Amino acid sequence: MSTIDPQKQRRILGILVVSAVLIWIDSTVLGIALERLADPVDGLGATPGQLQWAVGIYSLLFATALFLAGALGDRYGHRTVLMIGLLVFGGASAWAAWATDPVGLILARATMGLGGALIMPTSMAIIGWTFPPERRAGAIAIWSSSAGVGVAVGPVLGGLLIDHFWWGSVFTINLPIVAFGLIGAALVLPNPRSPQRRRLDPLGLGLSTLGLLGLSYGLIEGGHQGGWDRWQVWASIGAGLVLLAGFLFSEWREHEPSFDPRLFRNRRFSAGNFALSAVFLTLTGQSFYLAFYLQGARGMTALHAGLMSLPGATGVIVGAPLGARLAARLGVAKVSGTAILVLSACFAANLLYDVNTSLIIIGIVGGLAGLAIGMTVAPTTAAVMATLPMDRIGAGSAVNNALRQVGSVLGVAVLGTVVSSTYQHRIAPALTGLPNRDAIGTSAEATRHAAVVLHRPDLVQTANDTFVHAMHVAAAVAAGFVLTGAIVLALAFRTARPSQSAGAEPAEREAAPIS
Repeated sequence: MSTIDPQKQRRILGILVVSAVLIWIDSTVLGIALERLADPVDGLGATPGQLQWAVGIYSLLFATALFLAGALGDRYGHRTVLMIGLLVFGGASAWAAWATDPVGLILARATMGLGGALIMPTSMAIIGWTFPPERRAGAIAIWSSSAGVGVAVGPVLGGLLIDHFWWGSVFTINLPIVAFGLIGAALVLPNPRSPQRRRLDPLGLGLSTLGLLGLSYGLIEGGHQGGWDRWQVWASIGAGLVLLAGFLFSEWREHEPSFDPRLFRNRRFSAGNFALSAVFLTLTGQSFYLAFYLQGARGMTALHAGLMSLPGATGVIVGAPLGARLAARLGVAKVSGTAILVLSACFAANLLYDVNTSLIIIGIVGGLAGLAIGMTVAPTTAAVMATLPMDRIGAGSAVNNALRQVGSVLGVAVLGTVVSSTYQHRIAPALTGLPNRDAIGTSAEATRHAAVVLHRPDLVQTANDTFVHAMHVAAAVAAGFVLTGAIVLALAFRTARPSQSAGAEPAEREAAPIS
């Protein structure tokens, strides 16, 4: 039972929410700048592949470094590691803001992912050490609702800045938040650590990072010019899968692994993490293609596109605490399972979008999707955390967060590649006879730019219609992923009592033998 008084618990949670908001802002703010970054005149002239890397490399480093962050927090104290993460994040944000080419931006984003990885699991661990079991689910729900704040603040502020300043200004949002977080962490947060110091895991870090890099590279490159028949694509995917298998094997053999595969013997832990990964996979992938839909195909300004994120953000803020309360009464299977089904239907609704679809309809669908996400993430995360013994809460929460980020990496790689490859295949016949047709057909942005240069306004409509078709294909794939997650979650939690779903002691006792 925690000995920290409730008032101090609230202050601690407030600082942790600020730190989480920082991560969520950066997870969304780049999307508002993608259209500008692709512009060869006002941006960096980034290709679709480079943009996928700029988005995905953040989640990739975030995912793999989480294992290291959990072990460092248990060893040296979670507040110490969180503050280091804030410093790294702030420095990398300044680097990204003034990057001069796509490669520099990608490297800065990778460093930001490393900083975020040091923040996320340490925050979850501090919550676990600060709040007693009966209050922990509510604290996690509030902490999870920070996602909605970040999703709301990031695109709107980013759109306002990019409409008035250069594209890199979107990263300057992070700097004052980092400063506030550092001061608050130093003054308020405790510095818990595990009584048993676990070893660091450089082999696991290397295998997981290289494995995800190889897999992501193959998926992203397969969707570009040259297609899937190149040996480099399949060699990269194969090497990535082999390295990831080697990572799991090495962790299985360890007595105290950073990523413990034995945790997956618990079906609720496995199903909950699978469902969360599916949600984050589709959410990140959808954010990628919707940015180009709103600003590219529909010609909206960055600010107006950012405002379109507000319904979804509001839904997340409302859905997180609502989902936690309902799950305590009805169980995770009914609440989160139903919410994920609604999310799948929202993705399916994207199939009805065209360049003239009412923004009111898009906002309503976005709001329902946000509500479903909030009602999924909060209770499912609480249920997964309930399977973790206290002495493994740092490393276990790192596993939970890592799998979400792996989903984000694959979301950009898979859905971004679906959009890219579908567009290139569909647009090719319309470009017959044009000079440099391969480059013109790389993306909708490249086709529109060529239409201006070649004085072919008809190509603009062709590019828009072709992109919308590609987006429909990606939306159908996303709906299928989420529907699978809903089925898996409902089957695993169908017999769980509400007390177990909410993170009470029975679930903790059940999970104890697998640690």
